[in-house]
Amino acid sequence: MLIDAHAHLFTSGMLNQHDFWGPFMRVQGLTVGHFSLGTKQKAKASNDAEAETNLLARMTHEARRALMEQRGVDMLVLSTPSHAFMYWAGEFGTQYARTCNDELSAFCAVDPEHFAFWGHANLADPAGAVVEIDRAVRQLGAKGICVGGTNFDGIATHDERLFPVWEKLAELDVPVMVHGFNQSIYLGERHHEDAFETSSILGDCFDETLFFWYLICSGALDTFPNLKAYITHAGGMAVFQLGRLSELNANMAPDARNRRPLLEYMPHFFFDLDVHHPALRRGVAEVVGIDNLVHGTNFGGAYDNGDPTDGLGLSAADAEKIRSGNAIRLLKLNQHAMANAA
Repeated sequence: MLIDAHAHLFTSGMLNQHDFWGPFMRVQGLTVGHFSLGTKQKAKASNDAEAETNLLARMTHEARRALMEQRGVDMLVLSTPSHAFMYWAGEFGTQYARTCNDELSAFCAVDPEHFAFWGHANLADPAGAVVEIDRAVRQLGAKGICVGGTNFDGIATHDERLFPVWEKLAELDVPVMVHGFNQSIYLGERHHEDAFETSSILGDCFDETLFFWYLICSGALDTFPNLKAYITHAGGMAVFQLGRLSELNANMAPDARNRRPLLEYMPHFFFDLDVHHPALRRGVAEVVGIDNLVHGTNFGGAYDNGDPTDGLGLSAADAEKIRSGNAIRLLKLNQHAMANAA
């Protein structure tokens, strides 16, 4: 069985929700406010309506299941695309989180054997986020909450204003999925200053590393000891710089509030193997340990590297933990329903 915990979804009800913020699918790409997702690819549509139609055609249950069958995937855990997190959009950000959760829940309810979802919440509004997290999990069936890396309209992950959010997640016993987002959207009309799409291509990984560092240094994991996080893209740079982070947390971060050595917090974190070489994946698996790895690939995104467990020399039992077992445990997925799907 194969569960991909890192997949994104737009529905028609998640597009065109605000006159300025959108989000819109246009000929030039996904557009949020002044920002459009850049590409050198030849335009695949002659007008905006065609571009939106093309996007939504890839997002249907039938289209997703066809690609899943091609790649041997039994279940997707869907989330709001990171460019549409809307932390910077004021009250609309909180409204849009409700919209996303309603849409994702409705999509998954049509075929719960193949689809589950990560909820969305506007962490720029911590009090509102707590209410929406509770609704998304208790009423709509979200398996956890997907958040951006660390900048929630000026509120960083280490900010104690977010402690009620971590408290709610701990109370519900659901994890947080961490996926960086293009911070250049904050630049507004100056977003072109973000040369080479760096804020997304490199920035996602930096944001994810900051989340790891800030969550530990904030003391949140001491206050909420059952809180768990799944960090995409193999943890950004956190795993690859783990020794440095550990040593310098102890002797160069006097304001850090964690009560234990940094490495003792590793059981709180799950990672995928979404890096581009088997040797790097083997390193992540060796450092993190098999029990804290899940399968996540940005399913249907900009690249496809195949099954990341291939070529790692894993036993069948260890490969199966990464492919499905750990996700079932982390997300409390319905094993009976998934066995039928497989």
